[in-house]
Amino acid sequence: MEPLFYRPKDAAVMLGMSRTAVFRLIKSGELKSIKDDGYRLVPRWALIEFARSLELKAGLVREEDAA
Repeated sequence: MEPLFYRPKDAAVMLGMSRTAVFRLIKSGELKSIKDDGYRLVPRWALIEFARSLELKAGLVREEDAA
């Protein structure tokens, strides 16, 4: 089962980018996150939402979205 939340370093691995880039995206609001008990967490849905926004910006359309 996949985790519901990722630490920024793990979110960076999932997105294929640096931890610094993830923190920059969080600060700009492009990547949603929460802070709980001193920990920054990125919800799994936020990673998917961010990836889809990149696809849309690039003009990529997936088959299931085109139908």
